[in-house]
Amino acid sequence: MSDSIQGKVVVITGASSGLGEATARHLASLGAKVVLGARRTEKLRAICVDIQRAGGEATFNTMDVTSLESVKDLVDLAVQTYGKLDVIINNAGLMSIAPLQELKVDEWNSMIDINIKGVLNGIAAALPVFEDQQSGHFINISSVAGLKVFSPGGTVYSGTKFAVRAISEGLRHEVGGNIRTTSIEPGAVDSELKYGSSHQASSDFVVDFYKQAIPADSVARAIAYAIEQPRDVDINEIVLRPTVQEF
Repeated sequence: MSDSIQGKVVVITGASSGLGEATARHLASLGAKVVLGARRTEKLRAICVDIQRAGGEATFNTMDVTSLESVKDLVDLAVQTYGKLDVIINNAGLMSIAPLQELKVDEWNSMIDINIKGVLNGIAAALPVFEDQQSGHFINISSVAGLKVFSPGGTVYSGTKFAVRAISEGLRHEVGGNIRTTSIEPGAVDSELKYGSSHQASSDFVVDFYKQAIPADSVARAIAYAIEQPRDVDINEIVLRPTVQEF
């Protein structure tokens, strides 16, 4: 018997576009109460209004995953509004592709802050709630670039996504039998991620590579699949990519 998504309270970071937005809309359509976080207030507001007009439940907070207090505020909003937290989807991400020789150190640091520390902040904010409830589900967005190194150009990005997989596996092992952990590893999926590179040649390559991308809804359905499993089933990893994608 599957565990219905109906009534589950789901926090989503990076929810103003791409995978986060698609997942918010899809889970809300299945009866989840979604709590959206991102930096772009007007986009979040518009998504929530759409969900509410369609009969769903949604609220939001403007936030930045690089700030632990900001992520805690989002989790607190979920608990204060709906009385619990069932799932946190650590989705916010940055992909800045450039050869290492370009020394885009600021972009390296931004990817580390958002892709790694942002996930850790999500874990730090939600874990005490999950432990108190004796239930909960972490869903962390890694990448096929967390399975093999995307180089030249994506070496640091791959490093951050390998880290997300490692953190997810350690988290799964440490949090015990009541809390579930899922790492989602998408290939080319249509989102704003492909626009994160300031190095022109790399940016041109990435935009061309993403011509094979599948819709963000593809990932939303994979996330729903992990959530709706019975509580004694923990889907630990899902890898999905366009059928035509070689990498």
